[in-house]
Amino acid sequence: MASAALQTLPSALAAKPHTQAVRGRLQQPVRRAVLLLVGLWAALFFASLFTPPLLDDADATHAQAARAMLSTGDWATLHVDGIRYLEKSPLPYWLVAISFRCFGANAFAAHLPGALAVLALALLGYGWARNRFGERAGLYTGCATLTCTGVFLFTRVFIPDVLLSLLLGIGLYALERSLGGSSAETSVCDGRFATPRLLWPAVLWSALALAVLTKGLVVLVLFSGTTILFFLVTETWWKWRFLRPVGGLTLFLLIAAPWHILASVRNTGGEHGHGFAWFYFVNEHVLRFLGRRVPRDYNKLPATLYWTLHLVWLAPWSLFAPLPAELGYRRWRDRSSRSSAAPEQPQTALLLILFAAVVLGFFSLSTNQEYYTFPAYLPLLILLAAALAHAENAPEDPVLRRTLLGAHWVYALFGLVAAVALGVALYGSRGYARPADIGSLLTHRGVSNYTLSMASFFDLTGSSFAALRLPAALACAAFAVGPVAALWLRSKRAHRLATGTVIATSTVFLLAAHIALSRFAPMLSSKDFADRIRDLTVTQQICPDTEILLFGDQAYGSSIPFYLDRQVKLVDGRSTSMYFGSTFPDAPPIFVTPEELLAKWGTGRRKILFIPQERHADADRLLGSKAIVLAETSGKLLVTDRPLAPSSSSPAERPR
Repeated sequence: MASAALQTLPSALAAKPHTQAVRGRLQQPVRRAVLLLVGLWAALFFASLFTPPLLDDADATHAQAARAMLSTGDWATLHVDGIRYLEKSPLPYWLVAISFRCFGANAFAAHLPGALAVLALALLGYGWARNRFGERAGLYTGCATLTCTGVFLFTRVFIPDVLLSLLLGIGLYALERSLGGSSAETSVCDGRFATPRLLWPAVLWSALALAVLTKGLVVLVLFSGTTILFFLVTETWWKWRFLRPVGGLTLFLLIAAPWHILASVRNTGGEHGHGFAWFYFVNEHVLRFLGRRVPRDYNKLPATLYWTLHLVWLAPWSLFAPLPAELGYRRWRDRSSRSSAAPEQPQTALLLILFAAVVLGFFSLSTNQEYYTFPAYLPLLILLAAALAHAENAPEDPVLRRTLLGAHWVYALFGLVAAVALGVALYGSRGYARPADIGSLLTHRGVSNYTLSMASFFDLTGSSFAALRLPAALACAAFAVGPVAALWLRSKRAHRLATGTVIATSTVFLLAAHIALSRFAPMLSSKDFADRIRDLTVTQQICPDTEILLFGDQAYGSSIPFYLDRQVKLVDGRSTSMYFGSTFPDAPPIFVTPEELLAKWGTGRRKILFIPQERHADADRLLGSKAIVLAETSGKLLVTDRPLAPSSSSPAERPR
């Protein structure tokens, strides 16, 4: 026996290098895929962190809240312009505040955490789809995450939904791994490492707690609804114990509860005696869902628009939606021929479908914004990518082949129509010089539901389109060549090249879209007005203690107080997100009525007033010829109440 053991020793020792070589070969596609995804992310997201500047409305408002954490040292209560801002959960603002501490208060630092969350979301999708559906499906999922329209569009501003999607995606993956079997251990990374079954429940409950700190209690509704439906459909209620509910809930509360308790204790005495607890839990969750939030400033997209817009948000990958539908129908049709024994491995596709359905269904019932369904994007993209990879690997299946070619015919037709439309617009703008301010040339039509993210494009005229010639030319070239080339390659069964062409076309289009967004910056941001005020201060034409006022809601010009890093007053602006915080007894006196402004106009300290286009008529009726214009951009005005002093004035002669 000893001799036999000695004889087997060399072969056993030789097996180790062989195993390492195999693992090295397995890791090579992963390295290449990760490098490709990081490069694609850098081209589309990192490079665009520097432009445009922070935009008005949510972008700069949320950046103000993060910056206030550093200036006040209060990391429990959000503040905007000195007013309590109690409607949001804190985690995204904590991350941006840390980014500000590291890189300074600027657009790059404000958007960096969100951009990194996009990269993490793409890598999560790659790893999850690769583990369940194969290398090709994983790579397609990662690329689709980075190149779909919705992910790109809704990460141009500082909103928490991409971070929420990442945390919910981690939680959903951890749920699948937690329910993965009855053995004492589950394997990770293709079996190379073994992790105790306690790990995945811990990841699950931690991700849920962080998601609650990102978006609120709606997280629990979405996740618990998915889990209950999964148990019902699969008839695996007995697996609930794999989630370690006692220890998991304890971990969840240890992470999520402290901030909620501290915020409730520190914020009491608002309107009608309400504090944070009522406003956050009742007003921002229950009443918002019912459309009765105070104040009532949220819209609800029409049902048809709500559902069909997801074809846009998931474009171009939504073109392949018939593929998972066909594969799902086949699975349902053949269900009776399959074994009734419950599989050891959770049904990944079913879990993804249920989660996406819960998210889409929930927000179809509540008040909503376009980006609220962001968490459903990753599950849907995994399903689309897996179905596409399956169809490419089954070239002899006539139904899948026809379905795939049909999607490309639609894509090619759309590309040609878009290219022609852009070509006509480019030709029509040939006689116009590129305007410095595109906003001043828009028609400003009363487009229905102006909360649409792309609503400004409905206002384009021939002269204003001249500012978009470069991005329009790039998009025109991409649409004219890419979809047709992809169709030809697909017909020749060069499947990877065809899908790669779709990715390349989308990449060029999104780069063009970013250039176009930068051209809209004077209209979407008021940073130029902040720069004008700063220049007047540096040249001593105005005093450093000049009063800065915004006419109307602070969202109209929220980038001004951010870039000036100072508190401003609001004329007739006690509304929307500033309303409830203003009812606390310690709220600073930043709210001015139009009558009070008129009474003080031209007296005391100099006043500079920002007037958004929406309030032009009100300002004209109030001030008339008493307002001296300092700057005008995209229909927005910056006025003062007295003439400027010469820039050469001495400090003793500074105007008041």
